[in-house]
Amino acid sequence: MAKKTTPRKVALVTGGAKRIGEALCRALARSGYSIALQYSTSGTEAEQTAKRIYKDGGVCATFVCDLADGQATENLVPSVLEEFGRLDVLVNNASIFEKSSLEAGSVELWDRHFAVNLKAPYILMRAFARYAKTGSIINILDTHVVRNKTLYAAYLLSKKTLAGLTKMAAVEFAPRVRVNAVAPGLILPPVSQKNGYLDRLAKQIPLQRKGKVENISYAVLFLLESDYVTGQVIYVDGGEHLI
Repeated sequence: MAKKTTPRKVALVTGGAKRIGEALCRALARSGYSIALQYSTSGTEAEQTAKRIYKDGGVCATFVCDLADGQATENLVPSVLEEFGRLDVLVNNASIFEKSSLEAGSVELWDRHFAVNLKAPYILMRAFARYAKTGSIINILDTHVVRNKTLYAAYLLSKKTLAGLTKMAAVEFAPRVRVNAVAPGLILPPVSQKNGYLDRLAKQIPLQRKGKVENISYAVLFLLESDYVTGQVIYVDGGEHLI
């Protein structure tokens, strides 16, 4: 399948073009990984992130893939292996985040959240275990998976289920593949909000401050280096999940 093999470890990051995804790609590149950056509609941002990685001395290839399309998602891991000849890490970061209550949310919106936030990670995790054989998978969740708020019901339930899938996969894919998760808290505001939005919310959590995208990167790198840890969720949220 592979047309070339790189001696560097390779990390596939979904939704790697911007926000937390970009930070993860750049942190992994600085740690010596070649980056396979998946994007759907953020082509310009993906190329900009790739250029920044190359400028820093890293390696990055971009892969366009609509994660709502099951067949396209099935082809992503083989495409990465065709490009790099190996795959060592999968970070399921991409997700959609839209308001929807249980009563008023549309079925179409529900299907879209579960397709991108749950089905796509499942397809990629299964493909990783099948084709990459060994390595580490990290799923990006949300600190609110411990709660039952319904303002973003479809989003939250998809993330709750992904948390469960993380633990099930950690059992089934062991010992070849470790599967863990990171649950961010107040790191970046929704695209419709400004930074002051997080500052106000941060006053209500134990550490009383918002986090940085680097905090997520540190947690991911910790999990990659901790070879006796699997099936765990690290909450990077200033203690928000405790209250």
